[in-house]
Amino acid sequence: MSTSVFTTHRTLRNLHATVHRNISRQLRRHESTKPPSAPKPATPTRNISTTSTTPGPKTWTIPGPAWSWIEPLMPPFRAYGRMQQRSPLLTQFESSLTIYFLGDLSAQAVFSSGFKEGSYEPARGLRALLIGGLSSIPSYKWFMFLGTHFNYSSHLASLAVKILINQTFFTPIFNTYFFGMQSLLSGSTLQEAKERVIETVPVSWRNSWKVWPAVTAFSFTFVPPQYRNVFAGGIAVGWQTYLSWLNKNAEGKGQKTVEVKGAGRGKVTVKKGQKT
Repeated sequence: MSTSVFTTHRTLRNLHATVHRNISRQLRRHESTKPPSAPKPATPTRNISTTSTTPGPKTWTIPGPAWSWIEPLMPPFRAYGRMQQRSPLLTQFESSLTIYFLGDLSAQAVFSSGFKEGSYEPARGLRALLIGGLSSIPSYKWFMFLGTHFNYSSHLASLAVKILINQTFFTPIFNTYFFGMQSLLSGSTLQEAKERVIETVPVSWRNSWKVWPAVTAFSFTFVPPQYRNVFAGGIAVGWQTYLSWLNKNAEGKGQKTVEVKGAGRGKVTVKKGQKT
């Protein structure tokens, strides 16, 4: 009896040892086939003294608490920026219509002393809307091209080249388009439109050097790309007022008032060079 108990006890110990060895072997095999865990990424350290090496135009924002008063005015500009990001062409088109309408309205108000000496001319307003609508997308593409090109290591050099190219190519071409279209849409002939362009474009180009180089430099330095259109648009209202005034002034010089004698005595306005 004692022999059988001893044998049974030894068998159980051997069985326990065998099971323990098998479990240990399986654990080692599992550990050897397990893929190594990826190292934990190190937390990036912020180095203020380093600068980005990505090429592109530099944009600074206006710093300091002295500009904190602008913050309550920012929600409309942020909304405009979101619209510009979602639908840039449509937003540019609508902005151009608004700018040209306000510019022409302001010019008409100046010429009529606040509409005291004359009423609003809807035909002039429609001409301004048509001219602004046709030029809106090409103007937007041009300034986007200007913003992504001619960017050098020197910010001042970049600004100088952008201003020089814009004033040399875009400004005279656009002013020729503006005054030529104004003349043609008002019923003038090609020769009269040519005379209008010759009379107005050199003057407007010279005066543009007093305004737009500073606006361009400020815009490409401090204004983010999505807000440049609305910033330039505010300046453009005043500039369109000047262009509309200059066009109206040239329009007046191209006409003369003569007195017609006879039974139906009165005055009539005729175009320069027209026989009466």
